[in-house]
Amino acid sequence: MTVRNGQGRRDGGRKYPGASTVALSEAYDTALLDLDGVVYAGGEAVPHAVEALGVARAGGMHLAYVTNNALRTPDEVAEHLTELGVPAEAGDVVTSAQAVARLIADEVPAGSRVLVVGGEGLRVALRERGLVPVESADDDPVAVVQGYGGPGMPWARFAEAAYAVGRGVPWYASNTDLTIPGARGIGPGNGAAVEVVRIATGGRAEPKVAGKPLPPMHRETVLRTGAERPLVVGDRLDTDIEGAFNGGVDSLLVLTGVTDVAQLLAAVPEHRPTYVAADLRGLLAGQPEVVADGDGGFVCGGWRASVRGGELVLVGAPGEGADVMDGVRALCGAAWSEADRPGAGVPEAGKALALLGV
Repeated sequence: MTVRNGQGRRDGGRKYPGASTVALSEAYDTALLDLDGVVYAGGEAVPHAVEALGVARAGGMHLAYVTNNALRTPDEVAEHLTELGVPAEAGDVVTSAQAVARLIADEVPAGSRVLVVGGEGLRVALRERGLVPVESADDDPVAVVQGYGGPGMPWARFAEAAYAVGRGVPWYASNTDLTIPGARGIGPGNGAAVEVVRIATGGRAEPKVAGKPLPPMHRETVLRTGAERPLVVGDRLDTDIEGAFNGGVDSLLVLTGVTDVAQLLAAVPEHRPTYVAADLRGLLAGQPEVVADGDGGFVCGGWRASVRGGELVLVGAPGEGADVMDGVRALCGAAWSEADRPGAGVPEAGKALALLGV
């Protein structure tokens, strides 16, 4: 088995995508899978997700589901996954609600009251840590916690949070994802709700955040999964991929959720994944090597990418049988290397992406 992780990682960031001569499901013992935009979107399974996860699991890979969405309990998430055809138990699920509950419990006395602005997932996680969820700023909470409460969250809940934070009560957030993917498109996430409270309180306070990409979520994941060779799998550069970077572990970006190819090519060093795939079928395959050809170009499969005059240039054989993702990988090498040159910016990618049809 050979896994080449590409140049750079913690020391300035990745220069081009990594490679593996064996399927990623064989190279890593545990997949730490994001849910929204990776396994499902708007409650429905992402194309190819169920089948790919079934094959990976049958081959011996442990599947853990790690989500910044604090709305549902692990039992509810596991039940939903099982209904979609991905058998799961509550112990396979790690949520930002669990991470923020541990963070709060480490900082306040047992039995403390915590004002909850969010869903049942937060309440269950707080009780698991011996804390008491309350509903009003007048219930003498010692902390305020915000988590995604779904599109029907009443405006009055944000007001309760603002009242308490305005009185100086310590403020926590499960995560600060500004958006969340759904069946009808991209909607506002918990980060947008956090901004509502921040604006209402005049920006005088900052919440302590537990979710990806921050260390509390990584700690919670390690404690609950016991992974030895983990692979983070996600659709977001600023949470999933940055979280893997911060934790010093490898990552796979799938293009089924928030991130598109243009955003991937413009990624700053800490947002560059080890691997990239169109969808979760990427777990079942190796990853081809991206080779710097010594003449300023990057080659992958039948594609060569370079930068000329601030623009990405892609040469290959588009059409039937061509692997579009190899073209994406070659473009990553050219774009990331160019962006890392002193004084250089992100190269223009429009023509190259049009050639690939992405």
